Amino acid sequence: MKSADQGTSERVRYMAVPRTLIFVTSVNPENGDQEVLLLKGAPDKRLWANKYNGLGGHVEADEDVLASAQRELREEAGLEPDDWALRGVIHIDTGSDEHGRRPGVVVFVFRAWSTVRRVWGTEEGKPVWISLRNVGEDDLVDDLYEIVPRTMADGPVFYAHYRPRADGTLEYEFRSLTEHQAA
Repeated sequence: MKSADQGTSERVRYMAVPRTLIFVTSVNPENGDQEVLLLKGAPDKRLWANKYNGLGGHVEADEDVLASAQRELREEAGLEPDDWALRGVIHIDTGSDEHGRRPGVVVFVFRAWSTVRRVWGTEEGKPVWISLRNVGEDDLVDDLYEIVPRTMADGPVFYAHYRPRADGTLEYEFRSLTEHQAA
């Protein structure tokens, strides 16, 4: 198969930027709580300052989505877990831009397990271990209240579609394969 046969250059089409979002879990050795690693955004960060988010970022042209997730986790927290699972795929329609194009984002959501708990921060923010029992009490990026429980649950991969509203916010729709089959 040739790269030119992929149908991306014959006309302007909807295009999406691939990204990864990672939630690492571990057991706190002091109290036995299962915890998830979240990134508390730096106070001067352009997006989500002082809010908790998963770790992750853009997929580079020369890597697959798992390699991207592994790289991002190394860069943002210094972790290299062995146990990885794809837990969700989110398609974000960002609406039309100022040039009439309609760029989007596709996020691949991973869960990883780590026995190593020592992490470091970067200019992006500080990784923090938070008990899964208390994660909803923190100031999360708004879609994480839905993403974290779905990522931590056993069962099928979840799928989500975000679409723009007139006020610029996004409307979220989540489903799993079993919900797709029932629809």
